[in-house]
Amino acid sequence: MARSLQYSVGTSSDVYNIHLSANAWQAGLVKEVKMSMSINQQIEKQAENTRAYNVIQDDKGVPIKMWTKGVHVDENAKRQLLQAAQMPFIYKWMAVMPDVHVGIGATIGSVIPSKGAIIPAAVGVDIGCGMMAARTNLTASDLPDNLSALRSELERLIPHGMTKTRGHRDRGSWANPSQRVDQAWAELVADFDYICAKHPRFKNTNNRNQLGTLGTGNHFVEICLDEYQQVWIMLHSGSRGVGNAIGSYFIELARQDMQKYFINLPHKDLAYLVEGTEHFDDYWFAVGWAQRFALKNRELMMEAAVVALRNIIAKPFNAKVEAVNCHHNYVSKEEHFGEEVLVTRKGAVRARLGEYGIIPGSMGAKSFIVRGKGNQDSFCSCSHGAGRILSRTEAKKRYTVADQIAQTQGVECRKDEAVIDEIPSAYKPIEDVMQAQNELVEVVYTLRQVVCVKG
Repeated sequence: MARSLQYSVGTSSDVYNIHLSANAWQAGLVKEVKMSMSINQQIEKQAENTRAYNVIQDDKGVPIKMWTKGVHVDENAKRQLLQAAQMPFIYKWMAVMPDVHVGIGATIGSVIPSKGAIIPAAVGVDIGCGMMAARTNLTASDLPDNLSALRSELERLIPHGMTKTRGHRDRGSWANPSQRVDQAWAELVADFDYICAKHPRFKNTNNRNQLGTLGTGNHFVEICLDEYQQVWIMLHSGSRGVGNAIGSYFIELARQDMQKYFINLPHKDLAYLVEGTEHFDDYWFAVGWAQRFALKNRELMMEAAVVALRNIIAKPFNAKVEAVNCHHNYVSKEEHFGEEVLVTRKGAVRARLGEYGIIPGSMGAKSFIVRGKGNQDSFCSCSHGAGRILSRTEAKKRYTVADQIAQTQGVECRKDEAVIDEIPSAYKPIEDVMQAQNELVEVVYTLRQVVCVKG
């Protein structure tokens, strides 16, 4: 009505015309607003199409930026992410990688920046789990025609798998750790003793006797060839039993803290430790130690794998041409947008500008050595693999040994019921996953497996 008041009021006819003018103006305003909304929606739609990531958010939490265009995202994973996004200490937003899928404690493929608190279950129990790769100056022609002897030698030198038999050694641990293992343990034992002084339960964990061992699940040791036919050694493992014990213990302590202070959570797995508290400080020290254990664990396995290769191939070779050792289940202090924040990567690799990382495919699938582009929106992160689309149980129901044999053709590896859950079809297509994150990393080498050792 404001516009109609600009007119002089005279006769009743004038008043009528004023009202008409006002109504017409209001109608025009509504039309203008609708057009504006439509234009804004179009702009947002265009922005979404040009943006490399999707965004989900509800009214309870921060935005979640998801590099998932062209890949499947389970609705349960979205619900899990939205719950995590409600936590009050999340910094700016969460980032999600294209291998995203539901995880225990937190969504696999999530990057959670925080200020003032850590969620131990978001780091998980496979603390410091990650990848290591080394490029040799050997070529495909240097490998034997039959690779079974090489696989057997890798299996002989690197303890793998797990057995649960009373009174007998777990075959995935050392019966008598070597001098080299003891040397590596000597670098870790003082801080471990400090942790045990406050938390004695860790003394009876598998620690020294699992240093330099593989484990089970999706952990592996592989011999690969790149596009130039050069030979690579690649492996995947973490902090083993002691890391699991540390993670599980502090997850429970965080839950107890929530109960003690009557803190309600969207989910019990989001229990957190507040910076500056004793539990936080103890966890920060222990999780840092477990991450160092994991790095050393991979280094020892890599040394053993090089020895295995030398035992099979008489030709002298160099295995230090190019090496990568990176975590994908961990927490670290980093600077982002001018502030120091705690960054928890659960199934994600750090990808700062120029930083190398590894994105493996499962068994017969391709793997990639990548270089980070330093994408700030992702908090400088990328995926840690292809990401499961089927649970281990579902994969074993759906596929047979014959399927696994067909999908691992050309790879010297186990082909039995125990490893069906690692069949490539249980994972997202690795090519789609790489395409979805082409603004996060660039591919430096593309690898294909020729030998794969699994526990």
